[in-house]
Amino acid sequence: MIVYDQVVGLARPTPDDNDTDDNDPDDNDPDDNEVGGHVLDQSTIEAIADELAAAERDRTTMPLITARHPEMTVEDAYAVQNIWKERGLAAGRRIAGHKIGLTSKVMQVATGITEPDYGVIFDDVVYQTGSVIPFDAFSNVRIEVELAFVLGKPLSGPNCTLFDVLDATAYVVPALEVLSSRVEMTGRTIVDTISDNAALGAMIIGGSPVKVDKLDLRWVSALLYRNETIEESGVAAAVLGHPAAGVFWLANKLAQHGTVLEAGEIILAGSFTRPMWVSKGDTIHADYGALGAITCRFE
Repeated sequence: MIVYDQVVGLARPTPDDNDTDDNDPDDNDPDDNEVGGHVLDQSTIEAIADELAAAERDRTTMPLITARHPEMTVEDAYAVQNIWKERGLAAGRRIAGHKIGLTSKVMQVATGITEPDYGVIFDDVVYQTGSVIPFDAFSNVRIEVELAFVLGKPLSGPNCTLFDVLDATAYVVPALEVLSSRVEMTGRTIVDTISDNAALGAMIIGGSPVKVDKLDLRWVSALLYRNETIEESGVAAAVLGHPAAGVFWLANKLAQHGTVLEAGEIILAGSFTRPMWVSKGDTIHADYGALGAITCRFE
């Protein structure tokens, strides 16, 4: 049972899991802000959502949100994200799943952010391997290597564990995430990234679906190529010790917002490589060994 003992300490997270002292204002812990709830008024939250929508529409990058609203909390940021989600649903879009971001050490080092976050995936940004991806639909385009968990049962917090995730998962499949940042990247905090729907651009699925009991998911590995050259490689255990750990973190986090993960949702569990920059005309290939491969081209 070594496979799961290494992450059993994460199995039942509490509100203090990522905080050494909830009362210390100097420890830079975003959860200290979250406990305080909303600081910004509704009109300001809606104005930020409008600015993000304009940046997405015009394929531009807006200035840092936290530079103008340093008091903004994590809860404010999720309120901005929720406006974007509700507007999408009102326009007829359908939720395909959720993404979890900033779950591995390489991603936290790359961004300077140490707390995971999440975003919503609509079905119109889910591509299959072999797709031609419209490069101009995104801003600051990068690729991450991940595993996606397809749920066969609903999953809810606040006491969701790794074992609950494994029980609820129909299968796991290789996936790439396209990152698209609508907010200035230098100096970003988790509040900026959450407001920006965790920088989600799109998701690309491929390879071979596999049941969770058919292999040790920690040891799934991948090689990431750009134009026939290996640029990144990684192992799935880099995601919080086990790729399913991010999924139960998400279920418990969503419980704070009164949301559950539904059967049929696709959950991007977090990247186990650094983000790789992509240019127009690039061909991307991710080799997951026995789980197959994903290929796409940006035009």
